[in-house]
Amino acid sequence: MPTTSTSSKISRVQGRAVAVRGNDIDTDRIIPARYLKTITFDGLGDHLFEDDRAELARRGEAHPLDRAAHKGAHFLFAESNFGCGSSREHAPQAILRWGIKAIVAGSFAEIFAGNSVMIGLPCVSVVPDEMATLMTICESEPATEFELDLDAKTLTAGSRAFGITMPDSARSSLLSGNWDATALLVADYEEVQRTAARLPYVSGWTAPGA
Repeated sequence: MPTTSTSSKISRVQGRAVAVRGNDIDTDRIIPARYLKTITFDGLGDHLFEDDRAELARRGEAHPLDRAAHKGAHFLFAESNFGCGSSREHAPQAILRWGIKAIVAGSFAEIFAGNSVMIGLPCVSVVPDEMATLMTICESEPATEFELDLDAKTLTAGSRAFGITMPDSARSSLLSGNWDATALLVADYEEVQRTAARLPYVSGWTAPGA
């Protein structure tokens, strides 16, 4: 069986957090539909929650993503049914490219969570009371460092520990590195070459660098 690069395995995420409050935050708010026509995902992070941020700016307020205290955050905290609406992979891509490495929420839309795992972005859930506590910590003490441990199924904030849940299949995929399809192909590239050689429609194909 192919082995996966150690760099593809995701067991821990550490860093500060940014909280975006509200239930049922859909993918159109996460990344507006006008950006779906892009050919690549490059630059999508600049447009994360763009319309929400613009609306707050017009009112003289700052969106959490635009507050200096949350710059460089690696966690996004959200509430229930995060990522609902259209099943666009651009939404998790925009979050990842802003710099977020894990999302913690009360619950997730299933397709959004699946799209996130496919790019190595863990989506973990905590019970509502604890989600409220985490958001309060994030907002009142923005310098707090959080640590997600997928092996132990915990999220810690200083001396406090919170239990997290996520589907076993998603957790296993992240811990093993099997979420990274490209790494799996590269890990067994000789088999890829053998398979290509048997396919008539790639006759004459040679491996890159050969």
